[in-house]
Amino acid sequence: MKDIKSQVQGFNAFAKARNIRELVEETGNIYETLAIISKRANQLNVEIKQELSEKLDEFAISSDTIEEVHENKEQIEISKFYERLPNPALIATEEYLEGQINHRYRDQVGDAEESKEAQD
Repeated sequence: MKDIKSQVQGFNAFAKARNIRELVEETGNIYETLAIISKRANQLNVEIKQELSEKLDEFAISSDTIEEVHENKEQIEISKFYERLPNPALIATEEYLEGQINHRYRDQVGDAEESKEAQD
């Protein structure tokens, strides 16, 4: 799994208008396209949360020393980085437009077998 830093290099963190024809080019249906993008956005959201908690868990050891102040600054920097990340929906949209998202229909294989049996 690529870490999120390398994944979002060059992504614009702000929403922008999109050409709907470009979005529906692959599926032919805006609702299918949005379903694909939203599922990927949910996956990204989970990945980002896991990555952030793993990085912040490194600071979980509590001590009453001067080092704690330095650790808190590092925690703040990590948190600020994740706050500045583009929204997972924007990342997923970019991935979709760049052809980086693989998708398939769950029941496509089952439907093909059923129609084959119906022809026999």
